Amino acid sequence: MRGVIFCMAFATTFRVLSAYAATTITVQPELVPDEKAVFATVESRNVVPARARIPGTVVSLSVQDGDEVKQGQVIAQVVDEKLQLQLNSLDAQIAGLKSQLAEAQTDLARAEILAKQGAVSKQTLDQARTAMEVATSSLRARVAERAVVAQQMTEGNVLAPTTGRVLEVPLTRGTVVMAGEPIAQIAEHNFVLRLRVPERQARFLKAGDKVRVDGAALGQKGDEFGTIVLVYPRIEEGRVLADVTAEGVGAYFVGQRVRVWIDVERRWSYRISRRMVIERHGLTYVRRRTEAGVVDTPVQLGRDLPTPTMPDGVEVLSGLNPGDVLVQP
Repeated sequence: MRGVIFCMAFATTFRVLSAYAATTITVQPELVPDEKAVFATVESRNVVPARARIPGTVVSLSVQDGDEVKQGQVIAQVVDEKLQLQLNSLDAQIAGLKSQLAEAQTDLARAEILAKQGAVSKQTLDQARTAMEVATSSLRARVAERAVVAQQMTEGNVLAPTTGRVLEVPLTRGTVVMAGEPIAQIAEHNFVLRLRVPERQARFLKAGDKVRVDGAALGQKGDEFGTIVLVYPRIEEGRVLADVTAEGVGAYFVGQRVRVWIDVERRWSYRISRRMVIERHGLTYVRRRTEAGVVDTPVQLGRDLPTPTMPDGVEVLSGLNPGDVLVQP
């Protein structure tokens, strides 16, 4: 009986110790960032104009600001009435050249028969053959010229150069445009948060760094984390540009301002999860394991320091020492 009781007590103690070990952490100082809040704007990496390829009049316009388009989609049609007149003229010329070619082929066939009978000279046969070749070449030239005009008419269709969102359509139906004039501005779906950071703080920015993005602007409960993918090697009006990718950026309005926190300095401090903190009578405590047992130790908390792996991280300004073992309450 005593053995059974001993085994049960040992098993219970083992479970308690296992749970106890699973809810303890050993704190060590780490480099934590001093963050600065800046505003970023949602922008596309590339804003591409859809241009008219021929001069003419806009007769149809199938998009407006904010529409989604696919690459190659026809968004407008430009018509040049002179092209249709040129096409009609070439059709008439081609019909006449076909008649000339048929006549030349008939003359050549007759000359070949007469040449076999010795009724005509070789010179006459050569002239008939040359006339047919000239008629054939003239017909091919007119057909090729007609294909050029038909292609120009086809190029009256203004195509979306990329898949994205229409930002601006600066004209209406009936507008006269020149070749190369933009019909619409299209933003690619490759949206980023574009930072404009004062140059004195730009030295802390580098590709691959994580930044904290305001979760409220994303419609999230907590803050999100993005990654700096590009720091532009130029300064505009005393500011350095950098692009940040983050989840859900495509759902923003283009040009929307979002608050972002960037690291401008790093210093040694302690970071723990808020689950380790006890609040009692306006004071904050953590449970620290000592040789005498578990005691509640008062600590002074600083600002929130969330990370992708510790979204509820908070800084501890005082009350802890390196190697302290904390127990989750």
